[in-house]
Parts: sequence; structure tokens; C-alpha cells
Amino acid sequence: MASRKRFADNIPGLLTSPMNKDTSRIFVAATRMNDGKTTTCLGLTAALQTMGLNVGYIKPIAQRIVQSGEDQVDEDTLLIDGLFSLDIPIAAMSPVAIGPEFTKNYLENPNEIGPQLKDRICRAFDRAAYGKDIIVVEGSGHAGVGSVFGASNADNAKVLGSKALIVAAGGIGKPIDEIALNKALFDQSGVEVVGVILNKVLPDKIDFIRDFASRGLKKLGVPLIGVVPLQETLVYPNLDQVAEETKARWIHQPAGLRRVRRVVIGAMSARRAAEYFRVNGTLVIVPGDREDLLEAFIEGGGAKSLAGIILSNGLLPNDALMKKLTDAGIPVAAVEAESFAVTARINNMTVKTMKQDSDKIPIIEKMIRESVDIPALLKAIKK
Repeated sequence: MASRKRFADNIPGLLTSPMNKDTSRIFVAATRMNDGKTTTCLGLTAALQTMGLNVGYIKPIAQRIVQSGEDQVDEDTLLIDGLFSLDIPIAAMSPVAIGPEFTKNYLENPNEIGPQLKDRICRAFDRAAYGKDIIVVEGSGHAGVGSVFGASNADNAKVLGSKALIVAAGGIGKPIDEIALNKALFDQSGVEVVGVILNKVLPDKIDFIRDFASRGLKKLGVPLIGVVPLQETLVYPNLDQVAEETKARWIHQPAGLRRVRRVVIGAMSARRAAEYFRVNGTLVIVPGDREDLLEAFIEGGGAKSLAGIILSNGLLPNDALMKKLTDAGIPVAAVEAESFAVTARINNMTVKTMKQDSDKIPIIEKMIRESVDIPALLKAIKK
């Protein structure tokens, strides 16, 4: 951690005054990674602001670290900070960055680092909560994440005096089994789980899932407060994310957001190329020496329907054809890997919401506002 050479830097002593206990707070955890914690936190923050509340946010433990000025912070925190005017220093929103040596250092000296870690989180929470009506606290995965260094989500929720909200993938049996495991750890830490949100539910299954999942959760003593439908736009990456995932270099990058809805390998004949323009947002992975296909993409009006072209195998077309692609307005990038390897990386990538996803943000805000019983959640927090 370049900007935090020692964990104890800038901590002159442990917190001597009582931590803020007055500001309402909710700890958002999940049963697994990528179940929708950040989406939920983003939508909750927007919805609570719409209700006239002064909202704060904190993610105590950062594992996916990015640089923000002199601070190393969680990438989700950077997203929330960029979308909302919360008037909170970014370092207070993301107080603990878990670098490569953190766990080893903790295990070598847990008696020193453990209290310092909790102290840093509590100080950051107090700063984030200053002048706020409610704080959204984002966890780092399931209830046990961070247990190895004494700061699991359950531990942190207890330290912050927060009740918990669990987000799980849509379904009945498997999600409820996973919720039961997570609730057991929260229960063990003395943290009350006040609700569950089931995320990414197929739209035609919403009523069915709401009915039977509610019955199953009732046996656990936890209410179902939200069933969020699967939104296809949220699972499609933008072209910048694909380029980053595949380590592609841009050759031509027109302005504007392009979302990849389908990936195909350019192994078809040139005369069949037009068939692949029928779905807007198609990304074609093709070796740069398939100049017949590239010509067909240009002549077939690919600029209107193609998300872009990735030239694979380290091969590029001739300069004249490259100029035609550029003039046609088709985004083009190049990679050294072969087509199947590039396609596999794209199909297996995790799609995170980024600040530049201007088309996604309003969808998320509307989705959470309409699918989650926020008044019921607020009532449960304040009990």
C-alpha cells in the first residue's frame, strides 16, 4: 500500500470518544461475490436521497483496490463517490485497503493490528456519518469475508452497531440455504439480519419466487423485502471493459458508449457476414488477415450494428483496409491472442457497473426503488 506504509500511520491513538450511535445505518452483505451488493447500495443511496434523506456511504474493507489521488480505495467506493455528492472524503469511505502483505502482517502481529483496524473503521464511520441521516455500509462479500484478519463482515457490522441486509441471487432452495449460513454467522456476532433481497430474478418468475422464497425465509425469521428482476443491460459489458479484460490495444476508438450484447468469432464466409448484423451490439473477433470478412463488414453497414471488431492472432489488415474501417466508424482493437482464447475471456468476465455506464445508472436506481420495500427496511433499521 504505497500511500499507507504502515497500517498504524496517522493513528496517534485508539478511539477514546464513543463512536456515533445515533445515525441510522444498514450493512449490505451478500451470500457470494457478484450477487449485487454494489448495485443494491447504489440504488438504495439514490432512492434514499430521493426521499429527502442525507445519505452517507462507507465500504470498510477494500479488496479491489484502485488509486485515488494519494489514497488506495475500493473501486466500488470510487463509483459511488463519482455518482453522488455525499460530501465525504474518499479515504473515509474506504478506510482499509487489503494489499498483498496485509494478511501475513496481521497474522504476525494480530494483537497490534487488530485493534488498529477496528479503530480505523470506527473513525472513518464517524467521519462518513457526520451530518447524515443514514449510512449505507457495503460489505466485501459473504458474512465471513475478512475472518482471517479478524474483520469479517459480521465482525464489522457488530463493531459499527449495524443491522444487516443480505443480497442473494434469485431462486428458492440454493439462495435460502446460503442465506441460512450467512445469517448463522451474523447471529453468532450478535448482528440482526432485518431483510433479504433476491437479485437477478427472471421477470416471468418474480411472483413465483416472491411467494415461495417468502415461505422459506419465514422459517429463518427473515423477511423478504425485495425481488429484483434481471435486467439484461446490466449484464452486458461496455467496449472499454472488454478491451481492458482482453488486454487489447485500440486502433480506432470512436466517441460514445458501445455495449457488447453478443460475441461471435469471424469464422464464417464473407457472403454470410451480413447475418451477424441482425443483432445490435455484436462484437466480432477475427484475425486481421481475414480481409474478405472485414470488407464485408464495411460494405454491409457494420458501423450501425457492430459494437466493434477485435483483430486477433497479432495480425493486422493492410493500411488501405484499416483506413476504410476507420472511415466507416467501426471501433477496432487488436490483441496477440487467438480468437477462441479472446472469446473465452469475454464470456467469463465479471461485468461491474462503472461510472461511464450512463445507460445503466438510471436503470439501477429505478429497479431498486420499485422492487425493494424501502419503507419497511427503514422501519426495521430503526426498531
